[in-house]
Amino acid sequence: MAQNGRNRGFFSRRPWIAWALGAIIAVVLLASFASRDDSVPVLAATVSRGTIRSVISTNGKVEPVQNFEAHAPIGTTVKRLLVKEGAHVKKGQLLAELDAASARSQAAQAQAQVRAAEADVSALQHGGTQEEVMTLDAQLIKARADREAAQRNLDALNRLQQTGAASPGEVRNAQALLTSADTQVKLLESKQTKRYSSPEIARVQAQRSEAESAYAAAQDVLSQLVIHAPFDGVVYSLPVRQGAYVNPGDLVVQEADLSKVLVRSFVDEPDIARLSPGEKIELTWDAMADRQWSGTVSTVPAAVKLHGSRNVGETTCIVDNPDFKLLPNINVGVTIVTAEHQNVLTVPREALRQDDDNPYVFQIVNNELMRRSVQTSISNLTQAEITGGVPEGAQVARGSTNAKPLHDKLPVKVVH
Repeated sequence: MAQNGRNRGFFSRRPWIAWALGAIIAVVLLASFASRDDSVPVLAATVSRGTIRSVISTNGKVEPVQNFEAHAPIGTTVKRLLVKEGAHVKKGQLLAELDAASARSQAAQAQAQVRAAEADVSALQHGGTQEEVMTLDAQLIKARADREAAQRNLDALNRLQQTGAASPGEVRNAQALLTSADTQVKLLESKQTKRYSSPEIARVQAQRSEAESAYAAAQDVLSQLVIHAPFDGVVYSLPVRQGAYVNPGDLVVQEADLSKVLVRSFVDEPDIARLSPGEKIELTWDAMADRQWSGTVSTVPAAVKLHGSRNVGETTCIVDNPDFKLLPNINVGVTIVTAEHQNVLTVPREALRQDDDNPYVFQIVNNELMRRSVQTSISNLTQAEITGGVPEGAQVARGSTNAKPLHDKLPVKVVH
């Protein structure tokens, strides 16, 4: 308390010191308020020339352009495998052989049926088998002889009847015998020319066609059991092993010409209208992150279909694959370049604003924002092309760093 008393006594004896201290504090506070800056801190960008691309980013799948699949035509075993998966093969090279014992037996049976059917057709064309024809000829000779004898007997009885040596009953009996003999001759003659009816002819012809089809099918099965490469290519799938049993339809081997591959890309429905044939396509594969392949759009979607949870259209392109690195069935990243402009004015996408479909930017002039209406062309996720409204080298605001809204004539300071 003694110390406080001495301080009060000091200032009371020297009031001018208190006034001086108060003045100094007031000057400092005034200077602080006078130097206060109300400018909004903003991030800026420069309108510059460069290349801008409008792209569609999606995924796709690699497929062979020229593909060959061999499936087991019947249930059998794998007799021999002459290649390994990944092998490069030449056209005509033997790839695999399946056991053909049962198929050969079936082919032999089918061939026998064909020969039997051909014999039936030959008999049809010649009026019967050789034995039947010879028998019929002999029967016809005898029937004609019987008819001639009956005719002579009738003529003799007719003459005897005129002299009373033969009764009318004998003449009638002789006439009946002649009629019977003539009927027999006509029957045998008709057998020579029209032995078979139309239904019988149709049945024999159908049996021959059926037998020939069965034999052709058996021969086809036999040919499928010995598998040759139909063209130069790569064996990219060999899911069987030698000695294993395969069911009908099981895949045995897949071969493809991988010097060119087809890439099927899945484009989301809103982007389909941006596709056109000939647009550039860039491909990447996660397994080879340092590589990029290119091609062009070959076909555009003709329909939209469900792919997983997405409605997509499928577009395709052919890609050169000289080192065979792109493999069938792999998933790739796809970038479709729908437009590309070089040496044009660009700004960051966030610097471009929209007001009732009228694009504009805030140009920074003397630390103040000036709203400028601009004309634009293509854009992507990061950039937009400016075709008019601001000059090259102009500085535009991207946004404030303190979340304050930007407006025309707003004082700003550029921060980095």
